[in-house]
Amino acid sequence: MKEKRITIPLIPLRDLVAFPHIVMPLIVGRPKSLKSLEEALLSDEKLIFLPTQKNSKVNDPKEQDIYAIGTICKIKGHQKMPNDNSKIVVEGLKRGKLISFIDKGEMYLGEIEVLEDTNADLPENKNLVKDVIDLFKSLSKHLNISPEYTDVLYSIKDPGEVTDVIAAQLSIPVEKKQSILEETDVNKRLKQIKTILETELENITSERKSRSKGRIRTESSGIFGQGSFEQDEWREEIEALERKAEEKDLPEKVKEVVLKEVRKLKLMTPLAAEATVVRNYVDWLLSLPWTERSEEKLDLKEAKKVLDEDHWGLEKVKERIIEFLAVRKLAGPSKAPILCLVGPPGVGKTSLGRSIAKSTNRKFVRLSLGGVRDEAEIRGHRRTYIGALPGRIIQMMKKAGTKNPVFLLDEIDKLCADFRGDPAAALLEVLDPEQNHSFLDHYIDIEYDLSEVFFICTANTTYTIPPALLDRMEVIRIPGYTEQEKYEIAKRFIIPKQEKNSGLKEGTCDFSKDATMKIIREYTREAGVRNLEREIGNVIRKIAKKIVEEGIDLESNPKFKVTPKDILKFLGPPKFKPSDVDTKALVGIARGLAWTEFGGDVLMIEVSIIPGSGRLTITGKLGDVMQESVKAAITYVRSRSKELGIDPEFYSKTDIHVHVPEGAVPKDGPSAGITIATAIVSALTKIPVRPDVSMTGEITLRGRILPIGGVKEKLLAAHRYNIKTVLVPKENEKDLEDVPKEVLKTLNIKMVEHMDEVIELALEAPAEKIWKGKGVSIEEGRSPH
Repeated sequence: MKEKRITIPLIPLRDLVAFPHIVMPLIVGRPKSLKSLEEALLSDEKLIFLPTQKNSKVNDPKEQDIYAIGTICKIKGHQKMPNDNSKIVVEGLKRGKLISFIDKGEMYLGEIEVLEDTNADLPENKNLVKDVIDLFKSLSKHLNISPEYTDVLYSIKDPGEVTDVIAAQLSIPVEKKQSILEETDVNKRLKQIKTILETELENITSERKSRSKGRIRTESSGIFGQGSFEQDEWREEIEALERKAEEKDLPEKVKEVVLKEVRKLKLMTPLAAEATVVRNYVDWLLSLPWTERSEEKLDLKEAKKVLDEDHWGLEKVKERIIEFLAVRKLAGPSKAPILCLVGPPGVGKTSLGRSIAKSTNRKFVRLSLGGVRDEAEIRGHRRTYIGALPGRIIQMMKKAGTKNPVFLLDEIDKLCADFRGDPAAALLEVLDPEQNHSFLDHYIDIEYDLSEVFFICTANTTYTIPPALLDRMEVIRIPGYTEQEKYEIAKRFIIPKQEKNSGLKEGTCDFSKDATMKIIREYTREAGVRNLEREIGNVIRKIAKKIVEEGIDLESNPKFKVTPKDILKFLGPPKFKPSDVDTKALVGIARGLAWTEFGGDVLMIEVSIIPGSGRLTITGKLGDVMQESVKAAITYVRSRSKELGIDPEFYSKTDIHVHVPEGAVPKDGPSAGITIATAIVSALTKIPVRPDVSMTGEITLRGRILPIGGVKEKLLAAHRYNIKTVLVPKENEKDLEDVPKEVLKTLNIKMVEHMDEVIELALEAPAEKIWKGKGVSIEEGRSPH
């Protein structure tokens, strides 16, 4: 929190003190408090100030009725209750001092000064922290607090946080808690907590016997008196758990833990807080698939048939699955592979997981990792936390019901990290075949074998996946589809699926090839088929509407021929022209090829030359690498200015402006180097760039062209945009093997090694008009490469 003073909504607390670092639930019911809550929820930060009332009986407190020191909290959760009250979950952030109390009639606001802890780094604090935690550990034995909770305190590095966590757990008067909250000197606060803990421990020790007797009397007469119906029901439940543990095929270690926990339950009353925790823990242990497995299908022909029925293309992935099944058939059970399918949206990565499960006769579970930022989401919470649960991995294993499912980790590149830990680091153990046989979830606290799980991860790009995690996976890249592949997918899968979704019989809508191709070319521009499916669904719904309006009987098997004219009528004007790239030869504009997480794309590079003083302007939200490519391109052009007939002093007499359109979209990478250099040469020589040429490649200062990535995706983009000639680095020639043959047939691909070749191929002028330097041949002027 950077601001020292903030004005935020205020809710006075009754008989309760909020502390920093503590997450706590609250019920808000007073009208002014509810209005303050609404105001806080409308803000982006969702901050609220929680001071404590001096007298809890005052219903409409004024400034003199509340303590000046309170806690600035963030609202983490909000739920409206049937009685018009609201339940919220807040997390304490900082201490705050009320400078000005603002009663707006219908709600409270407060001008708050943010308070910082002092003297947190004193050498003596280290010993004080240890003493305080040891005292709290001794006290916790009498307060029914799990020892694991106190163990967590040893891992907290901030001594101020330790005092707040302990203070929040103590059953002491509000006034004492308030005095702890008001102390910003961490050293003094530690001493204050230490004194309180010593006093409490002394009191509890002296009264232990009498209190123990009182509790026994209460339990025997109050809870289990008069026939003890609850006790009988509780015993039956425990016996059922015991029988289930004996009957279920559990590993010896797990059975031992379950029976030990069941013995604990026998010694507890059903209303004890610990009983619910233990009961839930036993339930989880008994519901997990420790030994249950799906019987695998190892019929390679059947598996290939299932994969081909569900997906068109994707040969590499299918081949890898068949290889896995072949090895299983020959060698028996082995470690399952961990695949990472990387490709643009809509190419079938997620649905492929279901097909793999179907073809191998395994159960299928999917876990979406997009936006997951808490390490506990993967590993679970320790049972000492209220409402603790196992992590999502164990939850999904329970859902699968077998220990060898196909487990899809969707959007693994969208993982986040914050102060609660890095979930990507927690996944290292899950996705390492050498370690995942003994995965340890914090809640289950027993090693669980994930080695038989077939993990499949999906991602749009590998750049955001940590290298250590990426190293554990076998990456299979799924590029975008060609127009022909999209047509086949539409004909075989999308049209029948959308007919079924709209309540029509298969074959009711007869799309001509021209109609389908019109949708592909003029209404979608994507690497996958998601928008194509959306547009086809739109057409079929309009046909369904026509059937209902005209009262046509489906039993008569009506057929509707869909032509390009119908597409225009149903979907309106085309969203894309057959080629959105300029078809005119223009000076200073070159067409590059880019590779994004959504597939390949065409990138226009614009260069404008203006009289000036040698200033370079770069716009279009370009990243550092791309900006460096611009500078490298300019240096190359300066080195060849004489041969190109450019004034050698151009860089000091003119301003150069390099712009890449779609300025709001971030762009980076070195592969636009030759495109930028071409546009600069064109602008300086006034020779236009051929409109049917696009290019990709990294440039060096000497004009050498280095290899780049994403060749297949970039060539597919050129194919989509009807670009005829593509200039590709010579060292990328090997990558052409992966490009579909029908795409290669439509493209005139030129392999280039030096920038001089690019200039000759890209500029719309004969070589002798480009190279105007007197007495210097092209070969002599070219840098060695």
